[in-house]
Amino acid sequence: MEQLKVGIIGTGGISGLHMSGYKELERQGLVKVTAVCDIDEEKVKNYAARHGVERYYTDCREMMANEELDLVSVCTWNSAHKDCTIVALRGGANVLCEKPMALNAAEAEEMLQAAKETGKLLQVGFVRRFGNDAEIVSKFRDAGTIGDIYYAKATYLRRDGCPGGWFGDKAFSGGGPLIDLGVHVIDLVRYLAGNPKPVSAFGVTYDNLGCGRAEGHDVAWEGNPDPRFKFSVEDFAAGMVKFDSGLTLSVEASFNLNIEHDVGQIELFGTKSGVKLNPDIEFYTDIAGQYVNLRPAGSSALSFDGLFEREIAGFVNAARGVEPCRAPAEDGVALMKILDAIYESAKLGRSVEIH
Repeated sequence: MEQLKVGIIGTGGISGLHMSGYKELERQGLVKVTAVCDIDEEKVKNYAARHGVERYYTDCREMMANEELDLVSVCTWNSAHKDCTIVALRGGANVLCEKPMALNAAEAEEMLQAAKETGKLLQVGFVRRFGNDAEIVSKFRDAGTIGDIYYAKATYLRRDGCPGGWFGDKAFSGGGPLIDLGVHVIDLVRYLAGNPKPVSAFGVTYDNLGCGRAEGHDVAWEGNPDPRFKFSVEDFAAGMVKFDSGLTLSVEASFNLNIEHDVGQIELFGTKSGVKLNPDIEFYTDIAGQYVNLRPAGSSALSFDGLFEREIAGFVNAARGVEPCRAPAEDGVALMKILDAIYESAKLGRSVEIH
């Protein structure tokens, strides 16, 4: 089997997880990471040396002009997703673009159009679709255990978890916890419910608490020390999304919120049973006239062990045409339409239709 050549654009934290996935396939002789790119030359130079990559660039256009790449991961800040993805697609590569797909649905549509015009694969980094928990729930769903899913609740709440830096600057991120955290749980609900089409949304956003507000906060969250970036996003967002299948989704996401502890869970309510991922999976139904709570044997909580490796392997296999793409660009566009509608609704104070 021909060894595919790989490039990575962006050398931040998430790119290391992509690199790990490619390196696993590199050991199998399936791919070879031949070039990396970042606008920070010192950073990309060190990144290339650390991972044993021969060539590095500070301009993705130069990289695509000089390299014959089959696959490219786009791991930049959100505002660069569109341009870097389109450059890579037009340069002849299949692309895995990190979530969120873009700053808004209009940009996402441009990216999808470029993929169609070039005939290349564009996959979105919805890594939760590759989780063991998603696989378990999907099996129960496909077996008819859940029935028709008509309501869902998705929460991704941090008490004190503002990433700071470019994540808090709307010009670079496109928004706060809704677009950064909410994107994961909104997409996972939609995926588990069979990817229904969103038709309307109502949302609210607040910026009451700011970033890094308490002394002694988790050292993983650095506030906003980089002078290049200004904190200009919401710290809490909530929304209700209606889908053409009849499903209604309630979503909440926060960087900072006055709650007891961080919360991350998904609840699906079906006509035959309900299911909660928190983090282990539990089903709620009735059997022989009795209400019962059921858990799969062993741990069913999301495991990050091998998670990104499975995503990268899925991308490579989809690019080779040996399996369907699990997170196609069309789903990224639909997700961006949901986010746009929640933000627009929050601004207007009324529900917004999604077309």
